[in-house]
Amino acid sequence: MSRNPPAAKSVPPPAAEAMYARHRKVYPREVHGLFATLRVLGASLLLGLFYVTAWLPWDGRQAVLFDLPARKFHVFSLTFWPQDFFYFAWLLIIAALLLFYVTALAGRLWCGYACPQTVWTELFLWMEHKIEGPRNQRIKRDNAAMSASKVRLKSLKHGLWLLLSLYTGFTFVGYFTPIRELTGALAQFDLGPWETFWILFYGLATYGNAGWMREQVCIYMCPYARFQSAMFDKDTLVIAYDDQRGEPRGSRRRALDPHEAGLGECIDCNQCVQVCPTGIDIRDGLQYQCIGCAACIDICNRVMDKMRYPRGLIRYTTEHAVAGHAGRILRPRVIVYTLLLLALTTGLIYAIGQRTALDLDILRDRNSLYRETDNGLIENVYTLKIINMEETPHRYRLAVAAGQSGLTSLRLTKGGLTVAVGAGEVRSLPVVVSVDRHELRQSVNRIEFVIYAEDNRSLQRREVARFLGPVPEDGQ
Repeated sequence: MSRNPPAAKSVPPPAAEAMYARHRKVYPREVHGLFATLRVLGASLLLGLFYVTAWLPWDGRQAVLFDLPARKFHVFSLTFWPQDFFYFAWLLIIAALLLFYVTALAGRLWCGYACPQTVWTELFLWMEHKIEGPRNQRIKRDNAAMSASKVRLKSLKHGLWLLLSLYTGFTFVGYFTPIRELTGALAQFDLGPWETFWILFYGLATYGNAGWMREQVCIYMCPYARFQSAMFDKDTLVIAYDDQRGEPRGSRRRALDPHEAGLGECIDCNQCVQVCPTGIDIRDGLQYQCIGCAACIDICNRVMDKMRYPRGLIRYTTEHAVAGHAGRILRPRVIVYTLLLLALTTGLIYAIGQRTALDLDILRDRNSLYRETDNGLIENVYTLKIINMEETPHRYRLAVAAGQSGLTSLRLTKGGLTVAVGAGEVRSLPVVVSVDRHELRQSVNRIEFVIYAEDNRSLQRREVARFLGPVPEDGQ
């Protein structure tokens, strides 16, 4: 009786093995050089702006405060209201175009120098270097058995990471709740539930992203890494390895002439891999994991100096330049991005400069279309919402104009002609507008409400409204 052969063991294909490969921790080596200095300066400036701006005072309030309960957004001398939301949308469009513009010119320059993930990861790595030592010591310690020294250093590092992360969350919430009030509430253990939640949420997010996930955020979570190549062309400035100079690579003594030995100028020291925060080998060509930080350029230039070879084996360049062709900075996409950015930025600055810190909303009474008085007047009832967007109170004068309707008998019969509105106050004012019935030539007429500050005539607003009346007897 024949026996069935045992089932063959399923072996995943190489692609599946790569897809489900276990993550290997990246241990970036500390590097010094021109681009490292620029990254430190950029990170210090951005972190300083974030942590310090929340504490700046301005005219008796916080300089930058997004006051959601009051629906006011203070940015130094400017105060924006929900009606000004389109300015924010406008700014986001400019930011997106600026990102595309920088990418078309210089690749992932944003990722390497200004992205919050990069900035906070740089800070966390700096703390790790100071506490746990250089790269080789960190690798050796992680592979070693647990010891009192290991527990002490790891606890100190993660404790400082957590403190910084929680302070980051605290500062972030301080842009929405006045940070001095938030500090007082924290000192008295009287934080509200929402403030507590968001401080912990953003603090733990910072701790997880910058302390644990690091390059995984850039490689797997950030969508920009996936579509950035659509904005590249052969004249985009990227970090590239010059394989014509470097290959064939191989180790050698410094006194050896590489050309006589049939070698390129790359000594295969792998230091460019060791300093990479995402753990890639730039010598394999342009990869989406590269964030453009230029750490590999700094370390390679140091190696070239020691070997007495020319710098620039790894450098900022273009595909055309590497291939020996002349490059072009002014390309159609760059020109289009430049013109769009100039137009949108100029328009935004002009719009904010011409913005009137006064708004007027007009609501008609929906209970009745109109009413007729005994003396032959047609009346419409409105509720005016006057919004003083300035930080100083004003007394406003109100008027009604016929506009193109030609209603010469148009009058404001009920409701004050002047109204005082406090700083940042919204004032509701019911008014009645009347017209002689015999002057109406149509049932719907366009009129205008005009309001201006008595102490500043430039602070003025005009809004169109509809005046409704009966259908004329002649049917017109």
